[in-house]
Amino acid sequence: MRTGVLSKDAIIEFLNENFINTWVENAELGRTGSLQAPIAKRREREGKTFNTSHALARAIMRGWVKGSPVDCFVISYEFDLMGSVDFNEFLDNLQRPEDEPVVYMQFLKDSLAGKRPGLGDIVLTPDTSYREVIDTFRVPTRAHEEYTVVFIDATAFKNGGTLTIDIQVGRDSGIGIFHLLDGDKKLPTEEVPDGIDPEKWNSQESDAYEQAFDALARVWGIFPGQSGRITYDFEKGQCFKLCATGDQWGGIGDINAFVAKISVKGQD
Repeated sequence: MRTGVLSKDAIIEFLNENFINTWVENAELGRTGSLQAPIAKRREREGKTFNTSHALARAIMRGWVKGSPVDCFVISYEFDLMGSVDFNEFLDNLQRPEDEPVVYMQFLKDSLAGKRPGLGDIVLTPDTSYREVIDTFRVPTRAHEEYTVVFIDATAFKNGGTLTIDIQVGRDSGIGIFHLLDGDKKLPTEEVPDGIDPEKWNSQESDAYEQAFDALARVWGIFPGQSGRITYDFEKGQCFKLCATGDQWGGIGDINAFVAKISVKGQD
């Protein structure tokens, strides 16, 4: 990166004090199909492995942009994805090459300010109160191993309203579980808290699993081809997280698609 207006030391200090920032080649995490075998052989030859179940790796994979050779991520120390931009989009935002450090720093600042640049959040307003999302979920090996997260911004509804999410699961084999959380709520992790029975923590049928989310609302066990609904009344504008995962009862490792039709009816 050219340092231009901002010194290299100033940029490094800014990063280290606030968050993790990294540029990642998609090929390194197996995103590029034609390079999967050569990279696997290289790692075997070098005696190195890459743990894609690590929280940092999963945060990176959640922010992947289709067709991008390299992605830039801003990730909190709790491994929450705060911002993402692909290299091609980054170049498109430049009017002149010397603008690079200014555009880059603005991306970092927007991420730190909670604007979540590049993450494709659903923003609902009184004028645009309905959106659809198509995504996938995976049935994890362990209950808190991974989630597909849709961030919903309903702060424009100052007087509150009713959030409705109609969910239809695809016809592949995965069974869906969907949790609605407050936007600031941290997701549970696979690390078992002190004093909790590991079996109960990892069982999707236990009280420990349910209490870990402290969900505002949820819908359990949407079978392939079936639908479910989440509704939630809120008193003032706020942000939400819709967290999708797979039900282990249906088979570990299964992947399925879902469509979420998200709308808000505001209070008068």
